Amino acid sequence: MSTKNTTKTRYVTTPQVKALLESLGEENLDQFQRRSLDYASKFSKVDPASAEKLLAELKETGMMDEEEAVQIVNCMPETVGELRVFLAGGRKIVETLKLESILALLDKYRIKKEA
Repeated sequence: MSTKNTTKTRYVTTPQVKALLESLGEENLDQFQRRSLDYASKFSKVDPASAEKLLAELKETGMMDEEEAVQIVNCMPETVGELRVFLAGGRKIVETLKLESILALLDKYRIKKEA
């Protein structure tokens, strides 16, 4: 009798990775996990709670799947052109007005840079 191991793929944002690794405690992390935490700390563009909310709102638009939404949260594009890159799988064309509404949503969650 053989047993099958099944794995379910779950997409997570960089801020969620950061929160997960921080919850383990830095002293409990191996070298790879510490590097991952360092990366996540440097490149997270929103806090973990905001990332989850933003991810849910992006998926609710119905214009993208979860994987695309995660990549958008990770990169937080600032222009319509940048946003098109994430949605340009060749299978759909999204109107500029809809892309602008997605950018407005991203701006709502974007961490404000201090001058």
